[in-house]
Amino acid sequence: MNRRRYVHIAIGVLLLAVLAWGVNRGLERLVAPPATTTSGAGAAATPPAVPHITATLFYAATDGQALIPVQREVPLAEGVVPQGREILLMQLQAAPSPYLSAIPAGTTLRAFYVTERGDAFVDLSGEVSSKHPGGSFTELLTVYAIVNAVTANLPTIQRVQILIDGKEAETLAGHIDLRRPLIRDVTLVRESET
Repeated sequence: MNRRRYVHIAIGVLLLAVLAWGVNRGLERLVAPPATTTSGAGAAATPPAVPHITATLFYAATDGQALIPVQREVPLAEGVVPQGREILLMQLQAAPSPYLSAIPAGTTLRAFYVTERGDAFVDLSGEVSSKHPGGSFTELLTVYAIVNAVTANLPTIQRVQILIDGKEAETLAGHIDLRRPLIRDVTLVRESET
């Protein structure tokens, strides 16, 4: 009889151990964060969606004779200065087909700030000048792609001054005076490619 009693006790202890293990596993799953599922090998989880605005950016027409306004999605930012940076960063990226960028490749935004009077200062890297192909009309397109992008999308800003490598510059490529803030110029804008 003692042997039978020990077997029942052993079975009872074993059942209690299995039950304790099951409860422990259940609690771990309840408390642990959900596992991310991936499709395919090494696929990353999708980042949360970033709010965007639709901004009007300006690119050279394929014939090089005008700026074409193009609607592009730009990340939404809090405040005029951060939003201005986002707009300019998108303007400095490659142009969507079939348009051409009026800004030399490799040009980067160093800084963007706005004065109390509402004048914006766009500080660009030296490539905007050193890699510029030259010509007065091409220089006009470059300058006003920047000025128009800022003023068209940020209504509180009426004038834009372009700096190069943190300094006031006379011109980009020898023609357009950059020593003062400039206002938007719609005479260079053509509504479509045709």
